[in-house]
Amino acid sequence: MTDLTSLTIAEARDKLKAKDFSAVELTDAYLAAVDAANEALNTYVAVTPEKARDMAKASDEKLAAGNAGALEGIPLGVKDLFAVRDVHTQACSHVLDGFKPKYESTVTQNLWDAGAVMLGKLNMDEFAMGSSNESSYYGPAVNPWRATGSDKNLVPGGSSGGSAAAVAAHLCAGATATDTGGSIRQPAAFTGTVGIKPTYGRVSRWGIAAYASSLDQAGPIARDVRDAAILLTSMASVDAKDTTSVDLPVPDYEKAIGQSLKGLKIGIPKEYRVDGMPEEIEKLWAQGVAWLKDAGAEVVDISLPHTKYALPAYYIVAPAEASSNLARYDGVRYGLRIDGKDIADMYEKSRAAGFGSEVKRRIMVGTYVLSAGYYDAYYLKAQKVRTLIKRDFENVFHEGVDAVLAPITPSSAFEIGDKELAADPVKMYLQDVFTITVNMAGLPGLSVPAGLDGKGLPLGLQLIGKPFEEETLFKTAYAIEQAAGKFTPAKWW
Repeated sequence: MTDLTSLTIAEARDKLKAKDFSAVELTDAYLAAVDAANEALNTYVAVTPEKARDMAKASDEKLAAGNAGALEGIPLGVKDLFAVRDVHTQACSHVLDGFKPKYESTVTQNLWDAGAVMLGKLNMDEFAMGSSNESSYYGPAVNPWRATGSDKNLVPGGSSGGSAAAVAAHLCAGATATDTGGSIRQPAAFTGTVGIKPTYGRVSRWGIAAYASSLDQAGPIARDVRDAAILLTSMASVDAKDTTSVDLPVPDYEKAIGQSLKGLKIGIPKEYRVDGMPEEIEKLWAQGVAWLKDAGAEVVDISLPHTKYALPAYYIVAPAEASSNLARYDGVRYGLRIDGKDIADMYEKSRAAGFGSEVKRRIMVGTYVLSAGYYDAYYLKAQKVRTLIKRDFENVFHEGVDAVLAPITPSSAFEIGDKELAADPVKMYLQDVFTITVNMAGLPGLSVPAGLDGKGLPLGLQLIGKPFEEETLFKTAYAIEQAAGKFTPAKWW
C-alpha cells in the first residue's frame, strides 16, 4: 500500500469510499507523521489526537452507511486564528494564554459538517502579522524545503507558515489559512503548495481572530489545484453572523478543473516589473505566459497604474484596523493577566507582556494614523488610494480581461533569522509587494507552484480574478500545474 500521507485529498476521498483503508487508519498515519516531524518543523502548536480519532471513527460509520460528506474522513490542520470549540485558540500570541473558546468558527464548522477530521492547530505569525512566521509566540515554523547542499532552516512564509509547511511536509491533507495581505499566497509560493485567497465575502470571517476586518479572508492551502478547489467548496458559505459574507450560491469548484482555456484573456501588468526583481522570477513569469498561450489563452499587456501606492496604503489601513480590533485584549475576561496597582496599570502590563514586538509596532502605527490631526492625512487618503487600486482592476476587467498573471514573491524562501530583514521591518514588508493589491481590491488571488530557482527552492505564480470568479482561477492554475508539474521537498526531518 502507498504511504497514506502521500495521497492527495481527491485520492484519499476515493480510496476511503472504495474501503481501501479506514478513516481511523488514515488519521493514525497523519498523527504518526506529526509526532515524528513536529520537533523539527514546529508546524503544530497543539495536536488533538483524541478528537481526531473520535471524528475519524464517526467518519468510518458514515462511510459504512453510505452517507459520507464531501470531506468524509480527510485529516486537516487548522490555523491557530480559527476558533475551535474547547481547543487551544491563541492566534499564536502570549496575550491569549490558555484561551479555549466555547464556540466554533463558521469555516471549521463547515469543514466538520462535510466530514473532515481535525489533527490540531497550526503555527502562524502572531495575530497574522508577518511574512515569515517568525513573530509567533511559539517560535518560527520551519519550511520543509532546503536549498540544494544546505542544512540551513528556511522560513515557510507568513502569516500562514504553519499551514503551508504542514501541507508541504504531508503532516495534514490540507489546511485552513487566512490572507490579509498575502498570508495564504506567499507561504504557498515558498513551500511549493497551492493557496487561494477567495473574493472578500466568499468565506465567513465569523470566529476568526480579526487582524484587519476589511482585508481578512480565509481560504485553503493544499497540495494541488484540485484539492484547493475541493476544500474551498466546503469552506465557503453565506453566514448571518458575518454581514460581509455574500449570499451567492457556492459552485462545485472541482468541476472547473480541466476546463479549456480557449477564449480566455489573461492580462500581464507592466507595473509588477519592479526594480531589482531577480531574473529567475522574470523567467518564470515569461514561462507562465508561454504555458497559458499553449493552453489556448490569449495574453495581453495591461496597466494597473496605482499599484505603486498599494504597499504604503496597505500599511496604513491594516494597522489602523488592527489597533481597533486588538483593543479587546486587555487581560480582563480571558487570556494573560498581569496584575497592576489599578485597572489601567493592569491593562498596560498585560498588553506589554502579552503582545510581541511586531504586533506592538503595528498597533502603534495604527493608533497614530487614526489619531486626531492625522486621520485625514493618512487613513482617509489611504482609503481613497484603495478605491483607485480597485478601479484599476475594474477597468482592466471591463476591457475583457478574465484574469491577471503576476509573480507572488520577490524571491524564494529566505533563512530564519535573516539579519537584514530582522533589522529593517520595511524590507520585510516589501515581501508583500505583489500580493497586497488583491486584498485592497477584495479580489480572488491564487498561488500555484511553477518551478524551482537556482537553489532548488520552489517559486510560484499568482493568478488574480474577477470578484466571485474563482472557477476561472482554478482552471487556469490547473493548466499551469499540468505544464509545471508538482513539487515535493526531499525529506530531511
